[in-house]
Amino acid sequence: MLITLEQIKLHCRIDNDEEDILLIGYANAAQDYLEAQLNRKLYQTEVPENDSDGMVVNHALRHAMLMLVAHWYEHRESAVIGNGTVSKEIEDGAWRLLQPYRIMGV
Repeated sequence: MLITLEQIKLHCRIDNDEEDILLIGYANAAQDYLEAQLNRKLYQTEVPENDSDGMVVNHALRHAMLMLVAHWYEHRESAVIGNGTVSKEIEDGAWRLLQPYRIMGV
């Protein structure tokens, strides 16, 4: 996991351990989402020599993961709120953090 449970709980302002498994699942899903959007594998500390596109996760990518986890924690199922801008703002914010690191397909 590229972000810690402690980081997630601090970001989401969670003081108990009751939903740790859920939060870990969200963190794993956020990592999968980032890797799919970036078209590259993310690593905690070092990129293996055989992965020329791999990247060590940085502060911006960790923050994007925390934003996604917090959003999914607060909104556990798909819904349109008001005019639908709330989810869009979260997605746009995380997307802006990912853009500089994305490998574009041919």
